[in-house]
Amino acid sequence: MSNTIQSIEQFLYRASEYCDRQQWDEYLDMFDPESLFHIPQWDSEHVYTTNPKREMSLIYYPTRAGLEDRVFRIRTGKSAACTPMPRTMHLIDNVQAEQQDDGLWQVKANWVTHFFRFGEAECFFGWAEYQLREDGNSWKIMSKRAIVLNDKIRHVLDFYHV
Repeated sequence: MSNTIQSIEQFLYRASEYCDRQQWDEYLDMFDPESLFHIPQWDSEHVYTTNPKREMSLIYYPTRAGLEDRVFRIRTGKSAACTPMPRTMHLIDNVQAEQQDDGLWQVKANWVTHFFRFGEAECFFGWAEYQLREDGNSWKIMSKRAIVLNDKIRHVLDFYHV
């Protein structure tokens, strides 16, 4: 089991590196085509929304196609919100993983993303839950839900911040 958890940690570190280096093809390939990507909104001080189809979310993509569309807009300069792209550095910590009855792995990790844009450095922070499936010698993300713990979000939040 410890080799599996180490493999999952390395997978998450690679995903962070691909995002930081803006290696979008490699980053997108880590997601299954049917993967869900969700950043819920806080409903109250300690409760966040859980149903992206019925409640507000900061970001919700029901499949990888949503991420692919964002990357397309970034690459083509059709996204004013990320022009210029910020520099980012993702830090992953406290990775916990447990295999589920269906063979998927439920993974939780804390994260901090430092970013620099327009002469300012700031960070977003929180925790994320993943469902991963084995894919040969690696993994595919079946779902990612990131909880942003910042009280104030002074900048545009995008998928590359979490």
